[in-house]
Amino acid sequence: MRVKMILPALTEAKSPFFRPIKYSLFPPLGLATLAGYLGADDDISLQDEHVETLDLDDEPELVVIQVYITSARRAYAIADRYRRRGSHVVLGGLHPTSLPGEAAQHADTVCIGPGEDIWPRFLSDYRWGRPAALYRSTVRTLDGLPPIRRDLIKRHLYLVPNSIVVSRGCPHACDFCYKEAFFRGGRGFYTQTVDAALAEIERLPGRHLYFLDDHLFGNVPFATALFDGMRGMNRIWQAAGTVASVLRPGLLEKAREAGLRSLFVGFETLSAENLRAQHKPHNLNRDYTAAIRRLHDQGVMVNGSFVFGMDDDDPTVFRRTVAWAVDRGIETATFHILTPYPGTALYERMRGSRRLLHSDWDLYDTRHVVYRPHRLTPEELETGYWWAYEEFYRWGSILEGAASKRSPVDMLRHVAYAGGWKKLEPFWDLVIRMRRVASLRHTLESVLTGFGRYAEPRQGTGSVGVAHLDDQLDLDRLPPRQRGHAHRSAGVTAALAEHLHHQIREPVDHGGLLLEVRGRVHHPQDLHDADHAAQVAQHLLEHRQLVDGRKACPLVPLVDGDARAELPPQLRAVGPAGPLTGQEDEVAGAHAIDVVRHRTGRLGERDAQLRQTCLGVVRSGLLRGDLGRSEEDQGHGEEGCVKLTGSHRSPRSGRRQRPSM
Repeated sequence: MRVKMILPALTEAKSPFFRPIKYSLFPPLGLATLAGYLGADDDISLQDEHVETLDLDDEPELVVIQVYITSARRAYAIADRYRRRGSHVVLGGLHPTSLPGEAAQHADTVCIGPGEDIWPRFLSDYRWGRPAALYRSTVRTLDGLPPIRRDLIKRHLYLVPNSIVVSRGCPHACDFCYKEAFFRGGRGFYTQTVDAALAEIERLPGRHLYFLDDHLFGNVPFATALFDGMRGMNRIWQAAGTVASVLRPGLLEKAREAGLRSLFVGFETLSAENLRAQHKPHNLNRDYTAAIRRLHDQGVMVNGSFVFGMDDDDPTVFRRTVAWAVDRGIETATFHILTPYPGTALYERMRGSRRLLHSDWDLYDTRHVVYRPHRLTPEELETGYWWAYEEFYRWGSILEGAASKRSPVDMLRHVAYAGGWKKLEPFWDLVIRMRRVASLRHTLESVLTGFGRYAEPRQGTGSVGVAHLDDQLDLDRLPPRQRGHAHRSAGVTAALAEHLHHQIREPVDHGGLLLEVRGRVHHPQDLHDADHAAQVAQHLLEHRQLVDGRKACPLVPLVDGDARAELPPQLRAVGPAGPLTGQEDEVAGAHAIDVVRHRTGRLGERDAQLRQTCLGVVRSGLLRGDLGRSEEDQGHGEEGCVKLTGSHRSPRSGRRQRPSM
């Protein structure tokens, strides 16, 4: 069967002037998900008009079009064209769900709501020659979801091809949000299993991810387990969450340890009256400033969302909101004009009070006023909206926001991220037209990580960096959740190795390494006692899965004696616990580079090892154990010092293997 799947472009995405980069960020993940239900023999073509020119001269048997409100006119024109050629056209998405009667005039089949239960039913009916005109979602589950057909996605056309969705909907019900209309008739929020989500993450190449979930933190047990499983995967990612989730103790820290570097937060309005009117009580009585401070303390950038035009807004709202956001150092802001989408409570309220100005869906884009505001004129609202963008992203405001950061690197990251997002539109347009967006992916990763390093939280969490030996320990054979735990677990000392030797069935290169069990870091001196080591070993065996009799427990290198002697005094003199301060961080990074530069003039194995060790300390915030003590205090035994050769000899091949930091 020949199947054509299309995401029509929103109006602005095909602008003859500057093409905003936001329309080249993410591939059409929803259509790629539906493609997973099709058979191996089906001939599938997936096209996204935001990044490519549609081929409309083909003759597929089945055409599937995803429709948003501002792409409705374009989607209907494409649908009519294919129907005239005899193709069976299916329309689905937010707009057909809200206005199925309108969509039915341009489709053979309309799908209402999420597609996980609709699409398999439609495909079965279609193959039997009896497709219905309307399918409505009632069963809400992500169990048994097939792998997304990412092979159909043209990765080179997107800045962020690694988009992912592990939940559907949101636990809240704001009046202006489309979610209530889309999920009507069933559960409005549900998640994948943690193992399925981790398995999908591991399928994605590269480091950077973007969670497109409406509220990734909405189910706290799910989010906690997901972040635990991701810890150690060496990912960096962005997502969306609420003020309440940011303020929840412990949850943000877990997300940050798992790789969170930027969060979209729906502040929406600074007015409590507006929050009550729009039924957004989860933002009431929340300290927005404290939420921003928590994010910045964890090295997480903020993309704040604000909506103008609610009934309590007057002409001063634009200046007050922008000044507040700049003063608190928000890196990027997304402004919206309140828009009553069909199917929402806001739309029904506006229509009932006859405040709607028209039904030109092309203008329902949160950039145009489509209703009569209460304390503003339509002209004041639209003018203020554009002023807010211009004011927030002028260089003076960007530099003022950057000045609120605590280190030069964080200041530079603020300027690079905010400036790169809005001040370089001509550059982005050129890159998009040249189809070179993917070439800037590494630049995005560098900015998110603070130009090659992870920003350290002001108050350390005691996390342990990991360098694992996958080829020795067969981590790939673990289920995703256990694999995530294994990546973040640590090594064993001599006493512990004796207890684990028969389980691992291989010698263990020990040397006073740290062991993390349930968040507690055991230093080498803690494990001198054989009974204590036996207890830790038993706990490890109970909480870490065995694979073919071998323990899935990678080793964590710290610093060997020679490398420790070459570290600068600022690092050797620090105390035995806590992450590096910003000053120590910069000293270590500079020293690591200087060591390599002033050696033999080439990057030899020893130089690379030392550089890796130094930067590993800088980036991971390792608990240094005995690293802070003097040579005399440490004693002379292997058990009494933090020591690792930086390599491991495999008993199977005799090869010398160097773990990667």
